[in-house]
Amino acid sequence: MRKSLLYRSNVEYGDFCINHIEGCSNGCKYPCYAMMMKIRYGTIKSYEEWIKPKIVGNALELLEKEIPRHKDKINFVHLCFSTDPFMYRQGEVADLTLKIIERLNRDNIRCTVLTKGVYPKELANIKKYSNENIYGITLVSLDEDFKKSFEPFSAPFENRIKGLKYLHSKGLKTWVSMEPYPTPNLVQQDLLGVLKKISFVDKIIFGKLNYNVRSSQFRGSKEFYQDCASTVIEFCKDNRIEYHIKYGTQKRDNKRTENIFERTTLGPLRLGYKKQPSLSL
Repeated sequence: MRKSLLYRSNVEYGDFCINHIEGCSNGCKYPCYAMMMKIRYGTIKSYEEWIKPKIVGNALELLEKEIPRHKDKINFVHLCFSTDPFMYRQGEVADLTLKIIERLNRDNIRCTVLTKGVYPKELANIKKYSNENIYGITLVSLDEDFKKSFEPFSAPFENRIKGLKYLHSKGLKTWVSMEPYPTPNLVQQDLLGVLKKISFVDKIIFGKLNYNVRSSQFRGSKEFYQDCASTVIEFCKDNRIEYHIKYGTQKRDNKRTENIFERTTLGPLRLGYKKQPSLSL
């Protein structure tokens, strides 16, 4: 049982966050920073233990206590930074996540969501879930052989895109995290080709691959990521997509884009009517 659930994020584009699952069945081998920290502090002992997720049994009970305490301070709640709220083929995880999103929305708290799984279609039910939530997938490649090596148990890339596109077609806002983006010695690919597959989204966040020995050994990695960032920025401007380049990816960070998920108009969340897709400003 956990003692708390809602906490402030230290990620530059974050606000409050919830990690309501311990572990993650995606089994990412970039390596996974969250797993490394859990092993370092003795929470888990091995990769094998990490990929067997356990839900936080008292998550909904904690939410009931913590929402009144934090409600006025929250711009949005992110699900999740150290686990996956809709990890592939984990029905119990998805069920709890849906209940958490519904509960937060009921109190006029919107959510940003990120997964390497496939979104349930029921999230398009705006009588139950806010149409101001923002749903995202992680996508750093279209190469399934790369996925097998680095994200072995996550959803196929095409399935992720299809699920996200469905929510977008229903008028919901969508985004993509292109982090950690691999260097060419890990996979040869066309960045623009990946971007074109997700040109329908409202927001893109791009970031380099950290903590990987092979990636750090790639000659010219600073120039590579600078060129990638420039490509992403140009693509987003051409397609009217909001963007943020994670700190440390470019030679010079742009802090003006870190508020990519902040609400520009602090009105109440809207439930119960369909909102047409809007272009990003």
